[in-house]
Amino acid sequence: MTPAQDNSRCVSICQLFFDYSTPKILVIRSKKVGAINRITQALVIAYIIGYVCVWEKGYQDTDSILSSVTTKVKGIAVTNTFDLGLRIWDVADYIIPPQEESSFFVLTNLIVTQNQTQKHCAEIPSVASICSSDKNCKAGFRGPRSKGVRTGRCVNFNHTVKTCEVLAWCPLERDDEPPNPPMLADAENFTVLVKNNIRFPKFNFKKRNILPQINSSYLKHCVFNRSTDPECPIFRLKDMVEEAEEDFQTMAVHGGVMEVQIRWDCDLDMPGSWCVPRYNFRRLDNKDPTNTVSPGYNFRFAKYYKEGDNEETRTLIKGYGIRFDIMVFGQAGKFYIVSTLLNIGAGLALLGLVTVVCDLIVLTFMTKRNHYREQKYSYVDDCFDSGRINRPP
Repeated sequence: MTPAQDNSRCVSICQLFFDYSTPKILVIRSKKVGAINRITQALVIAYIIGYVCVWEKGYQDTDSILSSVTTKVKGIAVTNTFDLGLRIWDVADYIIPPQEESSFFVLTNLIVTQNQTQKHCAEIPSVASICSSDKNCKAGFRGPRSKGVRTGRCVNFNHTVKTCEVLAWCPLERDDEPPNPPMLADAENFTVLVKNNIRFPKFNFKKRNILPQINSSYLKHCVFNRSTDPECPIFRLKDMVEEAEEDFQTMAVHGGVMEVQIRWDCDLDMPGSWCVPRYNFRRLDNKDPTNTVSPGYNFRFAKYYKEGDNEETRTLIKGYGIRFDIMVFGQAGKFYIVSTLLNIGAGLALLGLVTVVCDLIVLTFMTKRNHYREQKYSYVDDCFDSGRINRPP
């Protein structure tokens, strides 16, 4: 290797490890470049002021909501059926259970099996229960769909059909379709008072949806209406279902699940009276017309009593109804200097991108890009030849 080659390699190593770049100000007097620069700066500033500061309120610290909800339903329904006769239904009859956390259930339809006692009776005919002899009925069998324990006997269900005998609550409940129209059709006029207390702990701010301007006289007569009474905390069930674009009487046949959404979005830099709830409603359970297996919402419960002979008897009720789940969402914001400085600093950092964008356009797409590149970059070699300035080819 010649001395000249050794010297060249030394220069390359020197340039590789000991380069230092320092900013150089290059003023380009060009209408095109100037317009691109100002437009890009305007877009960044508009983003910082319009979106970060105004829309997203980047100058505020935020806190999530803590909430509690209680409800009170009122209303009377009347039914007159062959099984039950003329009967009045009040809150103690159709609200099951009496209290739930952030939800309530209203009974709208039912199938009643009266005077059940524990004894032996024939199963209701089905593919699994129909038999021709005792051999078809295994004693002690209890299937997942069976309503009792088989005794091992095949007995007459009626004059033409034999089924396996079971020890169960007899007479057995029949799998009938619920009445249509629903038995408690009057439930559409029931009202519910929703009491919601909220708190934003970071700002020590408390409020409830019964606003200070609502007095007892107004509360006794008001019913929520989005146009005329948007702040009334008393809701008619029919109105809640219709707000979700559903028909109450149709939904009441098989039951369903409704969401009551209470949203608190509060700007605590403004007066506290501006912090008010917003109500929305929607149906939660599946209403797909192509998938109608097990629709709605239902469950069974019983009422027990004893006759004069001390025999335990019960009335079994398969209840259909609408479950209302109340969900509270919200966020509060208040001016906080640290959040303000952080967002302003992040926004100003974005202005640095303006130079990058303009350099990319000038050095890549402009017709005089080679000339601009020569003016932008200069090289000073100080390793072996001090003071010599080279320009890029």
